[in-house]
Amino acid sequence: MAGVVGALTGFASAFALVIAGLIAVGATPAQAASGLLILCLTQALSGMLLSWRYRLPLSFAWSTPGAALLVAAQATTGSFAAAVGAFVVCGVLIVVTGLWPALTRAVTRIPKPIASAMLAGILFPICLAPVRAAVDIPLLALPIIVTWLLLYRLAPRWAIPGALLVTIVAIGMNAGSGWITAASGIPRLIFVPPAFDPLVIVSIGLPLYIVTMAGQNVPGFAVLATFGYPAVPARSVLVGSGLLSAAGAMFGGHAINLAALSAALMAGPDAHPDKAKRWVAAFAGGATYVVLGLGATLAAALVAVSPPLLIATVAGLAMLGALVAGIASALEEPEHRLVAVVTFLVVASGIVVAGVGSAFWGLLVGGLVMLWLGLGKRRISRTS
Repeated sequence: MAGVVGALTGFASAFALVIAGLIAVGATPAQAASGLLILCLTQALSGMLLSWRYRLPLSFAWSTPGAALLVAAQATTGSFAAAVGAFVVCGVLIVVTGLWPALTRAVTRIPKPIASAMLAGILFPICLAPVRAAVDIPLLALPIIVTWLLLYRLAPRWAIPGALLVTIVAIGMNAGSGWITAASGIPRLIFVPPAFDPLVIVSIGLPLYIVTMAGQNVPGFAVLATFGYPAVPARSVLVGSGLLSAAGAMFGGHAINLAALSAALMAGPDAHPDKAKRWVAAFAGGATYVVLGLGATLAAALVAVSPPLLIATVAGLAMLGALVAGIASALEEPEHRLVAVVTFLVVASGIVVAGVGSAFWGLLVGGLVMLWLGLGKRRISRTS
């Protein structure tokens, strides 16, 4: 049951963001449904196989920060084939990271103020959506926001699923029921030949790799260690998820990774008092994702007929916790707060320079500011 609840919560809290992100970089509704389906299948396969192989609760999820990145990168490309090429590069980089320990250390040593500020900058525009929706479409948005607030106070785990349920009702009242009949078919995988555009790879592929590693995989390992699993097979996790990400990319999926948030449900004592038996929860969660993937066409149709701001409202509410965590982590070290703020502002601006999106420029500018300020401090310490 812990696995089923974890999968349901993970799916409900972010599937709209995944669909919106894929459409933002050029996918058709059918291609977005294919992407959601392949993400469900690949994370199910990796979770079930690795959990059974190592008898550990190794649960996997799609890269939620990566989906937020795609929404923010809307102005970067209108070619879904180019976006798919960037997804493939991201998957290959995850494989290389698993095979090359030095690269693993390099990625995990990206200064926390910069990595956290980049994540916060990606999430910030999305988290503004509930504010805009409350003003622009109050009759549709306010019931969703109020439901989220009530459940967040009374049953936090069900706040987003509850808000999503109210969203579906609101969309049904606004769009009628015709879309349900049109979307009643079984989803199918659609092959998308990748196109490797260097600018799109730099704008989407590299930032997607960084936020997936720093925002999902590294915290995922930390969650498992917290619950008493220090000897997680990192190479198998990274190589396996990277290979499946690269393969799934050609059917529209952006990236999968070790779960962080839902892992707490499957790896914690609520799953089973005996640590040795908790792997069953992750296995069951993977099986649940196979069933949930069959609803990908309906999910894509739901997003297609919804006012974009309404879907962004649910996504923004779901990402508030991650935004708070990102800001808190970015500003944790007083000496690097200026670096964090500069990185955050550049990323949140959404600028596109020379065809390259703001996530890359935020990393670059943040790194340069940190180097410059650090150089000045070293000179002062030497002269004193």
